Amino acid sequence: MTVQPIAIKRTGLVTSVGLSAPAACAAIRAKIGNPTETRFMGNDGEWIMAHQVPLEQPWRGLTKLVKMAAMAIAECLDQIPHESWSGIPLLLCVAERERPGRLDGLDDRLLAGIEQELGLQFAIGSAIIPQGRVGAAIALAEAHKLVYGDKAPLVLIAATDSLLTWPTLSSYERAERLLSSGNSNGFIPGEAAGALLIGRPSGPGELQCIGIGFGTEPAPIDSDEPLRADGLATAIRAALSEARCELHDLDARIADLSGEQYSFKEAALALSRILRQRKAAFDLWHPAECIGESGAAAGIAMLAVADAACRKAYSAGPNLLFHCANDAGRRAAAILRFKGA
Repeated sequence: MTVQPIAIKRTGLVTSVGLSAPAACAAIRAKIGNPTETRFMGNDGEWIMAHQVPLEQPWRGLTKLVKMAAMAIAECLDQIPHESWSGIPLLLCVAERERPGRLDGLDDRLLAGIEQELGLQFAIGSAIIPQGRVGAAIALAEAHKLVYGDKAPLVLIAATDSLLTWPTLSSYERAERLLSSGNSNGFIPGEAAGALLIGRPSGPGELQCIGIGFGTEPAPIDSDEPLRADGLATAIRAALSEARCELHDLDARIADLSGEQYSFKEAALALSRILRQRKAAFDLWHPAECIGESGAAAGIAMLAVADAACRKAYSAGPNLLFHCANDAGRRAAAILRFKGA
């Protein structure tokens, strides 16, 4: 990506606290959560709690992923004639291939299922991005190439994911990563879907991505190596360099932190290694506190929340740092800037 910005035109969001972007973002702003008991029981004899999306029927598995994604995409594109949707390429973010309990055939069946649900076929250039929580950042970089390569004036980025299957939950429970009455160092699993319509900036009132960077953490969460936040610091520095600004120029941070001490420590270490001027306040938002750990959908949810906060003027300022990480060690950061009227 270069310093040429890309802009978020429209958003769509399906979460446990709202089935549309305005509803979900309002709930997240108010810090409303909705964890409920699942049908799974942990080894401690307690029901596992999760942020479950309440749809009109009790769909599960691939069908629910398709339904959630189709709802988010339809909301995102509702101001574009349906017959024009097929001219837009779709970058679909899904769980990383090494994620425990990942659905078989996800890469082959999910996109086709979404197209069938919407009654169309997306444009050439559509692709699956199986990188979990960093998928949204990778999709932004790919969307930039499509938009400025004159291959597509608009690009749709979508994500859909759920951690609410027993193979996934049991793996995280054995690793002591789920939040419970006996474990405070964990997350509440969730599910969600989201969509972003991306294009070149066209005027004021748009949240723009002006820099993006990536890194690799040599001490991921399951490593015995000491954590120094090398990967995240590298990603943030690269994004700042591309945006031609410094960390102290930014007003707030939004991240995929979902409750584990490792992630908060990493974010704090990266900040201490890069920030060179004292800031009286530097807010850190983490929507997962309201919608749970939603995997590949987390990045889209974060961007939708940032977009709503800027458009409705309740963000700490117009310049934001976005950063995310996956369990395999991939790190990503982006600099967001809202161009007001």
